[in-house]
Amino acid sequence: MADPIPTEKRPSKSPAVAGILSVVLPGAGALYNGLYTKGILYILIFAGLITMQDRGGQPFFALMLAAFYFFQIIDSVNNAKAVNKTAAGGAAASEEPVPAPAPLSPSPSGSIFWGVLMIALGGIFLLGNFDVIDFDRLWDFWPVIVIVIGVKMISDYFSRKNA
Repeated sequence: MADPIPTEKRPSKSPAVAGILSVVLPGAGALYNGLYTKGILYILIFAGLITMQDRGGQPFFALMLAAFYFFQIIDSVNNAKAVNKTAAGGAAASEEPVPAPAPLSPSPSGSIFWGVLMIALGGIFLLGNFDVIDFDRLWDFWPVIVIVIGVKMISDYFSRKNA
């Protein structure tokens, strides 16, 4: 019996399609790549940035919107390439093989932080939409989010260093 004709395996994801989908709808490229959480998060971030355009703060929010728009296109293309590279069995012949990363142990302080932060931000935005809180005045306190994230990153660093 003759051996079956070897067929060339096509890449599982097209970077061009991922990029085009991201141009049409931010987050769609990530959904195409199978990164559903990232895709939904990108759609929500894009919608939030669009909503913030009429709240003042120009040109800051407009620049954030433009930067995010181009970032998510580039990210979707790079993720499609990474999916194809992984499906092909790792590094290409012209590249040096990348050693496998050491297994990561879960960080004891980071298991719940991002979930609580997202719920808190969602609650604040929801209360702002129903005029329960003065949303315009709330934007004066946005640096607190950056401070909280910085404190979490420092605490994660020290918890990993001491482990």
